[in-house]
Amino acid sequence: MTISRTLIAAAATFLVLCTTAPAALAQAYPTKPVRVVVPFPAGGTTDILARHVSQKLTERLGQQFVVDNKAGAGGNIGTEAVAKSDPDGYTIMMGTIGTHSINISLYSKLSYDPVKDFAPISLVAMVANVLVVHPSVPAKNVQEFIALAKSQPGKLNFGTPGNGTSGHLSAELFKSMTGTDMIHVPYRGSGPMLTDLLGGNVQFTFDNLPSALPHIRSGALRALGVTTPKRWPSTPDIPTIAEQGLPDYSATAWFAMYAPAKTPPAIVNKLSDEIDTILKTPEMKAQFEQQGADPVGGKPQVLADLMKTEIEKWAKAVKASGARID
Repeated sequence: MTISRTLIAAAATFLVLCTTAPAALAQAYPTKPVRVVVPFPAGGTTDILARHVSQKLTERLGQQFVVDNKAGAGGNIGTEAVAKSDPDGYTIMMGTIGTHSINISLYSKLSYDPVKDFAPISLVAMVANVLVVHPSVPAKNVQEFIALAKSQPGKLNFGTPGNGTSGHLSAELFKSMTGTDMIHVPYRGSGPMLTDLLGGNVQFTFDNLPSALPHIRSGALRALGVTTPKRWPSTPDIPTIAEQGLPDYSATAWFAMYAPAKTPPAIVNKLSDEIDTILKTPEMKAQFEQQGADPVGGKPQVLADLMKTEIEKWAKAVKASGARID
């Protein structure tokens, strides 16, 4: 009888520990700095949004959330590094539509699985892409640009933040829908690509609006159209590509926070709740809107559901465009 009572007491204690340990883990987290990997160079939209969110997480949680730019291979190098990191909550990343939806179809050999190797934390922002041209390009609208491209097949060069980025696929979709032949020049992020575009080394780009917007506002680049079905709220003066003769054209970029798979759910949920709170503050809403981004937030499942839809959508787009990277 005594042994049985001892076993029952031990089992009860074990159950209490099992139910209270996750809560205690989440309450204590973080106890040291957290690395936030950005798989693109500084200065691009992924970097800008990651730094905004990281600063607020630092303020709210009392530990440094340190951005680590680990660029290369269309975001694959930094993303793979996170996939292989310890799932302890101290390495997370700002992923993109490219790293977590497009690349799985675009690259014949991908060193990570965007679904199996990651724990979704939170959708951070939706962002329009924008078709912008160097001032030397004479086209003033999308129809004039299409006519120019058709009159000079293989002559216009377009830069993108890298293979597999939403800018790359936005351009490939545009090419396939317009029957134009233009040359892709991939870079290691928006920063170096925009530097070359401003210098006239490439003639145009499809880039995330937050990266391109300062140059549009300064007059250094000319915006021809946004890639969303409706005009973007923060730039209502820029028409959509869809309303300029391509009614079925649509390509919206998104950015989201991820942890390695098997990161404790208590930590994932704590980060998700914190990010959701941050994105709902008037300060962050205004900051994002000023830069052409729409803050979203939401539970991890919201991001998981979006990924499923987006992976299927872009698999079809990649196949239709013929784009493939070995």
